[in-house]
Amino acid sequence: MKKALLLSFSALLVLASCKNEETEKPKVTYKTRETKQSPVADTSEIEIADLPIHISGTSYLIHPVGQYRVMDGARKSGYSYEKGSFTVSNYGEFEITGYLKNLMVQEVASDSIKPVFDKPVLIQTATFLKAFADKTKQQIMVYSLADMDTNQDGRLDASDVQTLYMSEVGGKRLVKISPEYQELIDWNFVEAKNRLYFRTIEDTNKSGAFDKEDVMHYNYIDLLSGEWKVVEYKPV
Repeated sequence: MKKALLLSFSALLVLASCKNEETEKPKVTYKTRETKQSPVADTSEIEIADLPIHISGTSYLIHPVGQYRVMDGARKSGYSYEKGSFTVSNYGEFEITGYLKNLMVQEVASDSIKPVFDKPVLIQTATFLKAFADKTKQQIMVYSLADMDTNQDGRLDASDVQTLYMSEVGGKRLVKISPEYQELIDWNFVEAKNRLYFRTIEDTNKSGAFDKEDVMHYNYIDLLSGEWKVVEYKPV
């Protein structure tokens, strides 16, 4: 009886260990990182768009595009996990949030619609810098997203490294401003300096995870400069 209980307990430990390995998968996989893998298309997902959003003060409409998943004949949203919901984004305080495949932009005076991104991405936030626009008349969007299957699991999702992009509100001058394979921690616009500050963390010990042993980088961009140059600074 004791032997049976011991075997059962050992089996539970193995299962628990396997579960932890699944839930704590690394952000970056290095063994074949040189060969960039394209995410595998999920045939159970249907691409849909929310109704357009007009950001006050701009001459553009933004159409958030996401995916709606159909499983076993039942309808289920792919990223909000609300059964029967066709909504892929939320909008408030000049910020669009969700798990979006792209943003389509359209000038108010035109019926032409074009994508902001020309490659696979998973956008979590798209923020209009309203205070900066009011002050300078320059209209800038900032995006936090995943743009590469960094853990090489065949999917582009929130488990991959998050990066930072910016562009004009209509999608022009789109540029990635955080370094490759550095995880975005946070960002903030400081109106008094007209600067976009952001922090990233670099996996310097190549563990595949971001932890206290890694190096944090502090950066800013002077938004009034024409080239949007990233400057690293050292507050600590």
